[in-house]
Order: sequence, then structure tokens, then C-alpha cells
Amino acid sequence: MRAVVQRGYGGPERLSVEQRPAPIPGRGQVRVRVEAVSPDSGTLHILTGEPRVLRPFVGQRTPRQPVIGLAFAGVVEQLGDGVDEWAIGDRVTGAAPAAFAELVVARADRVARIPDGVSSGDAATLPVSASTALQAVRDAARIEAGQRVLVIGAGGGVGSFLVQLAALRGAHVTAVVSAAKSPLARELGAERTIDYRATPDPVQWGAHDVVIDTADGRPLSVLRRALTPSGTLVIVGADGAGGPLLDGLERQLLATVLNPWVRHRLTSVVQRENAPDLRVLLDEMEGGRLRAPIDRVLTLEDAPEALRLQAERAVAGKLVLTV
Repeated sequence: MRAVVQRGYGGPERLSVEQRPAPIPGRGQVRVRVEAVSPDSGTLHILTGEPRVLRPFVGQRTPRQPVIGLAFAGVVEQLGDGVDEWAIGDRVTGAAPAAFAELVVARADRVARIPDGVSSGDAATLPVSASTALQAVRDAARIEAGQRVLVIGAGGGVGSFLVQLAALRGAHVTAVVSAAKSPLARELGAERTIDYRATPDPVQWGAHDVVIDTADGRPLSVLRRALTPSGTLVIVGADGAGGPLLDGLERQLLATVLNPWVRHRLTSVVQRENAPDLRVLLDEMEGGRLRAPIDRVLTLEDAPEALRLQAERAVAGKLVLTV
């Protein structure tokens, strides 16, 4: 099979499309013929090996799994032992290691059926970015109708889903984005946009019941200036300004430590893979309430370019690679 192979940690120059042995599904697994994949920040962390705290899990000097990628959509073509909930030919989406390939093996209980009205390309955007956004909006922020919600990094992969999901809950959403990505944020449901370059001080952003930060990297004390006295600050993912060991995870840990001692509620999200959340998102997409904010569609051979664009934050929403 063709697969995107990573040779050591670093940038997109470490990637190439090569022939690899086809994976064999084990007990409780399915093999999926991949139709589309989508890069995300988790894939970037695996590519760079940063923050360093991840390396005991993925490989100290070089990745233990040479094929990169997480989010995929495709068709089940082989069942492992003990799998009876899926059949050959079922269309599914999910996240699994080594997804950027013609074939991927995934846990049967962590994939979800793609409805007939949803394309594989759209479905591939959901397993990491949209799942993270759902968990941030529903579980961490606990957004309710009528609340004022500020999404920082609203033009990115997670941020573009945050705007939609917060608006679906009846929130009044303000998006902090670059001027170039402001039209997308408004299309997705933001009532107001703020160009973070033209207006860099959070004090000028107004007071919000919830602030969700996916990209800012500034200290928690600075971001809290955009909150009401009883507001909630949610830090999403491991991106941000921090040391080489923890990088953006430093702010997540700090939020946990400080939360009992400050008037604001401070919390964080690192995405948890689960099929029930995927089914919620697919239902919303099938019903036309949730959109896959796809910037452009590339091919598997374009994976190095896709990861370069992702690293440079030159993507409005999501990229999709067809396989």
C-alpha cells in the first residue's frame, strides 16, 4: 500500500510517500480502505516530536510508527476476530495511528458509521478537530444559550468547529481571527470578529462568559482580562508558548493548579477519541447543522505540503487529502 512515511522528527521534509506492508487487523479491530484523511495539530505534534513529553509514548529518538496521520474516513474491507458490529463495505470514520495510507487498522469500537448524506472528505475532518471542539464546548465550557463566548483561533481546524458548535447551543460568538479568516468565521456563525493583530489587548475584546483559546499562547492572567467576574477560560490542545518539555501543556497544567484559587473557572481539553461523540457530530452534519470547513482538497502525495501549511497556520478551517 502507499503510505506517508516519517523519517525522524522535524518538519515536512521528513515525509515521503512510500510502499509499506498492508496492516492486518487484530482482535477487535477493522481494516479500512481509506478514502480521505485530514491533518490536525496532533499529527503535527507527532511529526515534530514536540512537546518532548510525548516522546516516551511515540518514540524517543524516532517515531516507533513510521506511518503518520490520525483522522481518516473510508470503507471497511476486513474484520478482525470478535468484530460483529461491522460488515465489509460499511463506510466509517475515526482516528487511529498510521492513518495517512491506503489502508489503516482501527479499533472497531472507536469508529462511527458515515451517513449516506455525508461525504468521506467531510467525515474525515471530524475525528480529531471536531471531536476536540465538541468536548470543549459541551464538557469543559458547558456553554448555554445566551452566553457570550469568545473563540481565539476561530479560523483554525478546531476553532472553526468551536464557532459552529457554540452557535448551535445558542451562544453569541465572537471570533478572534486574522483579517483573512474573518469571513469564514462569520459564515460559520460568529456574530462579531476581532483581528488579533489590529486589536491585540484582550481588555479591548470585551467581557465574555466563556473564553476558549486554541492558539493564543499568552499567560492565563492576560486571557482572563476578557472574562466576566464568574467566567470560564478553556485552554485547548498542547499548542502555545512554553518550554521544550511541555510546550502548551504548561498552560493546561497551570489552569488545573490555579483553578481552586481564582474567581474564574479555569479548565482545559485534550481530545479523547470516542465513537459516541463522532456519532453526534455526524448526525449534526447529516442534518445540515454542522459544516466541514474545508479550505482545500489535496492528495496523499501532497501530505508534506499539507503539513507545511498546517504548521504555518495558513489554512482557513481544514485540509483534506484524498486517497
